[in-house]
Amino acid sequence: MKLKLRFGLLDLVFVGALAMAGCSTQSAAAPGAQQFPAPAVTVSKAIAKDVPVYLDEIGKSGAFESVTVTPQVAGRITERSFVDGSDLKKGQLLFTIDPRPYKAQLDSATAQLAEAKATLDLANTQMKMYESIAGTRAVSQLDYETKKNTVAVDEAQVEAAEAAVENAKLNLDYCSIDSPIDGRAGARLVDAGNVVQANTTAMLLIQQLDPIYADFTVTERDLAQVQQELARGSLKTLVRTPSDPVEKARAGNVTFVDNNVQNATGTVNLRATIANHDHHFWPGQFVNVTLILSTTKGAVLIPNQATQVAQQGTFVYVVKQDSTVDLRPVVLGQRQGDNVVIMSGVSAGENVVVTGQLTLRPGAKVRVVSSTSSGTPTAGGNTGSGTGGN
Repeated sequence: MKLKLRFGLLDLVFVGALAMAGCSTQSAAAPGAQQFPAPAVTVSKAIAKDVPVYLDEIGKSGAFESVTVTPQVAGRITERSFVDGSDLKKGQLLFTIDPRPYKAQLDSATAQLAEAKATLDLANTQMKMYESIAGTRAVSQLDYETKKNTVAVDEAQVEAAEAAVENAKLNLDYCSIDSPIDGRAGARLVDAGNVVQANTTAMLLIQQLDPIYADFTVTERDLAQVQQELARGSLKTLVRTPSDPVEKARAGNVTFVDNNVQNATGTVNLRATIANHDHHFWPGQFVNVTLILSTTKGAVLIPNQATQVAQQGTFVYVVKQDSTVDLRPVVLGQRQGDNVVIMSGVSAGENVVVTGQLTLRPGAKVRVVSSTSSGTPTAGGNTGSGTGGN
């Protein structure tokens, strides 16, 4: 009985020691839990800038001028004087049609003209003779009028012969087919030796690439704003290929707005004209078109990377003067390159957290390791249409 009592007392002492050790561990750990370092973050200062209000659309490039070369006289092609795909100048020789039949026609028309002129000269001589003796009654009035009519008929014959000569010269000139515009040649559609028909046979497609068109559409919902801004002056565009960076977009002007809304799509066709001296854009190529409608003065910009999304909406963390962070719900405007417009929630000059948001909670202290300011805004950050936010 004494032995059992002794073991019972030892058990109680052991349990008490464990309890005291646990209390000691908890009391020692409590102060250490408050010693974690403040999370490291990078911040960017919100800035105020004038930024464009724009529509982002998908368009397609089109040649400024496009000409399908067809012959104006029939005949056999004797020579081709260009290389497929080459740049052509207006008036440059492209094809030569066998000129010999047309040279013969010109020679024949020239001979007929000489004959008609000789006949007219004879009629004029006889007319002058009849005029000189008309007062002596040596010739009748009928004979005089007949000679006068003969001169008029011969004059008409000369005019007809001159027209035949001009037509023959024109047909002979048409044997040399020149480029009607400055442009780039496509692949030839006929070779030397082929016989072509007048105004029928397509021989070559030439397209002018500088300047070049960018055709795109806007929805009928946006048409009223487009018309309003167009009435104030020319609308500007920024055009780039899908592989071009935003900052490489090229400026253009809206030069055409269609006069009806497409029934099937509810859109209106627009066209911008862009300089293309280096042939960067190509007819038929898809392009991204940013239609600049107006300018917002003093818009607040922050890096798009600073924005976060939760169930309650979009928010950012703002670092206050005491190095604590404040969670701010924000309303986003349009993207401006790597930045985004903040409609409400942040003021210019405030620092927003750009990286390190995952470790933050409202009111937590932070350690700023890098600070920048938002870059210069560039239109065209969105991929969708409209003037709304992201």
